[in-house]
Amino acid sequence: MPFSLVAALLVAVVTVLVLWTWRIVKWVWIEPKMLESCLKRQGLTGTPYTPFIGDIKRNVDMMMEARSKPIKLTDDITPRLLPLTLKMLNTHGKTFFIWIGPIPTIVITNPEQIKEIFNKVYDFEKASTFPLIRLLAGGLASYKGDKWASHRRIINPAFHLEKIKNMVPAFYHCCNEIVCQWEKLFTDKESSLEVDVWPWLVNMTADVISHTAFGSSYEEGQKIFQLQGEMAELVAQAFKKSYIPGSRFYPTKSNRRMKAIDREVNVILRRIVSKREKAREAGEPANDDLLGILLESNSEESQGNGMNVEEVMKECKLFYFAGQETTSVLLVWTMALLSHHQDWQARAREEVRQVLGENKKPDMESLNNLKVMTMIFYEVLRLYPPVAQLKRAVNKELKLGELTLPAGVQVYLPTILVQRDIELWGDDAADFKPERFRDGLSKATKNQVSFFPFGWGPRICIGQNFAMLEAKMAMTLILQRFSFELSPSYVHAPQTVMTTRPQFGAHLILHKL
Repeated sequence: MPFSLVAALLVAVVTVLVLWTWRIVKWVWIEPKMLESCLKRQGLTGTPYTPFIGDIKRNVDMMMEARSKPIKLTDDITPRLLPLTLKMLNTHGKTFFIWIGPIPTIVITNPEQIKEIFNKVYDFEKASTFPLIRLLAGGLASYKGDKWASHRRIINPAFHLEKIKNMVPAFYHCCNEIVCQWEKLFTDKESSLEVDVWPWLVNMTADVISHTAFGSSYEEGQKIFQLQGEMAELVAQAFKKSYIPGSRFYPTKSNRRMKAIDREVNVILRRIVSKREKAREAGEPANDDLLGILLESNSEESQGNGMNVEEVMKECKLFYFAGQETTSVLLVWTMALLSHHQDWQARAREEVRQVLGENKKPDMESLNNLKVMTMIFYEVLRLYPPVAQLKRAVNKELKLGELTLPAGVQVYLPTILVQRDIELWGDDAADFKPERFRDGLSKATKNQVSFFPFGWGPRICIGQNFAMLEAKMAMTLILQRFSFELSPSYVHAPQTVMTTRPQFGAHLILHKL
């Protein structure tokens, strides 16, 4: 090979290496430090920057330490869910920044600023999530800008109240089945029994979403639930190692299993969607389940504006994960708190008796008349929001109050910290007091954005009404047939596994009524 050609190749290789090295240095050090300098000039304080990993490892270590010690039901759960954010809040005040990898992330707790962030969906876009989380909760939850608006418009009809009303019989069927199974656990001589209600509630809400999302294909839907549940555990384990560069690409046993689960879920979903599409093309009437309504709405979009099969499948995964998770965690914390606050359990049961009488089957109208239960659910969501914090990206320079946010930063909205803030909720903010919602949300929040367990503004959770109605159905049937209290073996240990779950289950003593 001529010397000139060898020299040219060496120059090319060196040039590429220098460019890549420059890009890495710029990404890992220069840009983070420039952003940090910009924030500090405005008086913001934050954690010291650790190249590449930021505060991820520090936060995970603090979380693991907090999880090693159970707490009392009356204790603050924030140290277990957001330990670093809470520590920074206590030492740096209401606004500060931490590091998610090389990205400075500003924690916002001011209700006016939170309102502005929620309302300006094109300025404060949904931040990119941990890549593996998109295997569970992609679709509408992860889209931005016009694509989010288009998908939201197509999906909206599936969650219209009139459509949900038609799903109430399925809610009743699935919830009643679990309650009947609980009754069968008792022997003739027993009137009390210890039950870990958490796995039962998980299976119940999975059964509901299987029936309401996929109708006659619910058995295949249940298989998806089993696979998604395994995936959630694997993703949670992987998140603990997310500070290790490229860890999700390593050919580990768990990474291979996640890929296998994703392939299997996609095969099942493709089969269900394909069968529905063929039936629709053959002129068969549309199914009145979530998938059927979604496909019908999608077909009405003008050419090129609808979803393709892959996008429909992503929305189905989201139906599963978000629909099942939100309701199951709301129910488990409701049962735990009502076990501790027997007076509110009695009030809720008495209301059920007044509204439904002795044997009336709950319907849409009667469920909507359960005002005490609504108050209880709101208070549970305030103290135990399904997701402890929300994240938004800043892709261009923006003003937020007196702050100028440079492109490249993110903002965190710590739901649980805002909803437990004594300046917003009073000195009893940590206490379980459903009566604070007696006159509705606006009165309780003083018209501030200080309560957002389902998000807020244009991007508020599309399935909020679905989840609340399903939870009301479940609690109504439980209260009609059982009273319950904490078991001596109950261990209070909320933890984040995508949502706020009980680490050791929820062992309660059920009493047959």
